Amino acid sequence: MTKENTSPFRLSLLELFLLEIVVWLALWLLNDYMATLLTLIITAIVFAILVIALLAEAIERSKVPRRYFWIMGLSVVAPVFAAILYLLIFGGQLTFLE
Repeated sequence: MTKENTSPFRLSLLELFLLEIVVWLALWLLNDYMATLLTLIITAIVFAILVIALLAEAIERSKVPRRYFWIMGLSVVAPVFAAILYLLIFGGQLTFLE
């Protein structure tokens, strides 16, 4: 007998990605220096966790749902995409470099 997810509120991967983009772009618009640091640090940490989780999953299957890996992948892509979008909009100029 399997236990189903009874949560009435569950975001799709697209909604989650768009929500992350909005939050990251807001951070970029408020303070591009802090956004640069957080983008580099958080993306590296989440990517490392994702790689380790995928390696562990390849060695021995676990009960971790596939959705976890997709969410982690989106959490790596979203800040990078937001940074690229911010740099395209503002012509590649960062205020802390001036």
